[in-house]
Amino acid sequence: MNEQRPTSQSNDRDRELLRLHADFIDSWDEELEMEMDDDRFGESRGVEGVSTLPRRIYFRELFRLQGELVKLQDWIAHAREKLVVIFEGRDAAGKGGVIKRITQRLNPRICRVAALPAPTDRERTQWYFQRYVAHLPAGGEIVLFDRSWYNRAGVEHVMGFCTREEYEAFFEAVPEFERLLTRSGIKILKYWFSITDAEQEARFKARIEDPLKQWKLSPMDLESRRRWEAYTQAKEVLLERTHIPEAPWWVVQAVDKKRARLNCITHLLSQIPYTKVEHAEIHLPNRIHHPDYIRHPVSPAMMVPTIY
Repeated sequence: MNEQRPTSQSNDRDRELLRLHADFIDSWDEELEMEMDDDRFGESRGVEGVSTLPRRIYFRELFRLQGELVKLQDWIAHAREKLVVIFEGRDAAGKGGVIKRITQRLNPRICRVAALPAPTDRERTQWYFQRYVAHLPAGGEIVLFDRSWYNRAGVEHVMGFCTREEYEAFFEAVPEFERLLTRSGIKILKYWFSITDAEQEARFKARIEDPLKQWKLSPMDLESRRRWEAYTQAKEVLLERTHIPEAPWWVVQAVDKKRARLNCITHLLSQIPYTKVEHAEIHLPNRIHHPDYIRHPVSPAMMVPTIY
């Protein structure tokens, strides 16, 4: 019996599959790298704030949810919808971690993050919401606010950066402002990430010990630690006075970072009636070859040294 030899075409397909597998593993490595970064100084099981969720289950669910986020992104772009997602919570509550996982596989032209610095002297004289309006989405866009106009009800109020009159005016204005946005076709989701007193203290101490994370601790963060109770009272007032049917608050239990990410992303997906967008089959065109084309060598002086 003649032995069937593999064809050149099948060899090419095998190489393609190996490359796809390598790319997939690289994606896992990227997430694993972030997880290892999160887990430094926190590997002990049974300690508050250290996830008890098995890593295999976490990765499996995260990749599945990120696949759904890609479908959501496609639907938002196709339907020309406008989505705003607000992330609020205490310092070190894990807002940045979930934002990273949401945006990790998405197109930055469709899904972008708005993380505004402290207002300038000029911005302080503007209508309070003015600098946030500039970052709102157009049709087919998603904007994630890493803190938002709720700064006025939180840090500005607690730290004395606004007057009592400005604080009260904010609460009078924000429900109508958000109703105006929803009437204009913007869907608003608001998440409050909740952690315990002990967990925030542990995360702050970990940042102090970790030279790669010390930059995350600002003088304002340290002062917020001292004023824990004042921030608690401000949070309670904020949730009570700005929880409206058009833009309700959702509280994420965030002591366990991994569970918080999965729970938040799952809930976000459940709030949008997205469907899978069918795309035309993609065919890679053949490259044009010109027999007289000569590729010129790059000067060795321009090359990055191959150290690794």
